[in-house]
Amino acid sequence: MDHSIAYWNRIAERYARQPVTNEADYQHKLEITQRYLKPHMRVLEFGCGTGSTALIHAPLVRQYTAIDLAPAMIAIANRKQASAGPDNLHFQVGALEDFKAQSQGYDAVLGLNVLHLLEDKDAAITQVYDLLKPDGVFVSSTACLQQGLNPYRFIAPFTKLFKLPTVKVFKRKALEASLEKAGFRIEHRWVPQGNRLVYFLVAVKVAMHSGPYIQELS
Repeated sequence: MDHSIAYWNRIAERYARQPVTNEADYQHKLEITQRYLKPHMRVLEFGCGTGSTALIHAPLVRQYTAIDLAPAMIAIANRKQASAGPDNLHFQVGALEDFKAQSQGYDAVLGLNVLHLLEDKDAAITQVYDLLKPDGVFVSSTACLQQGLNPYRFIAPFTKLFKLPTVKVFKRKALEASLEKAGFRIEHRWVPQGNRLVYFLVAVKVAMHSGPYIQELS
C-alpha cells in the first residue's frame, strides 16, 4: 500500500476527532463555495477525508460524490452519512483517475487541502478540467509551502523517509500557472489572515462573465 494511504488510514479516527483549526476561516470557505453551488449541479469532491465538508454542501445540489484514497477515511464518512447524511451524497474509495470516463460530467469539482499532497498536481488539474462541463467550477484550498520563509518548505522533501504523506512545495504563482495552463480562469482568490500558506481559489473552465476576478488577500 502507498505510504501516504497507509498514513491516512492509521490516523483516520484521530483526524475525525480533531476540531477545525480556524472555524471562522472554514466558514468563510464554505460561504464562498456555496455562492457557486446550484440545485441542478452534479459535484465531485476528491480527497474528501472523513466527509465533513461534503455533508454540508450536498443538500444544496442534485448529486454529490465524494472520494478519498484512504479506506479508513471513507469508512468514517459512511458512518456519518448513515446517521445524518442526505440521500444525494455518495462516498467511495477512489482517485480522480477512476472518473476518466466521465468527461464533462460535473458542474463543480472540489479539491480541498489535497493538491499539495499529490505527486503530480498538474495532471490532477488537467483531469479536473476534463471532468468539468463548460462553465464548470473548480474550488481548491491548497497549502503553498514555498510561500515565505517557513519550516515546512525544508521538511517537505523528506517526508517519505519518515513514512509521512507526500508533500509538494510550490508557490501561489506556480499553482495559478498550473490552473491557467490547463485552461482555467481564476475567479476568486483568498489567503486567510490566520494562515498565509493556505491559498483558496475558485476557477472556472470557461469565463462565466467578463468582469474582474474577486480578490481577498487580507
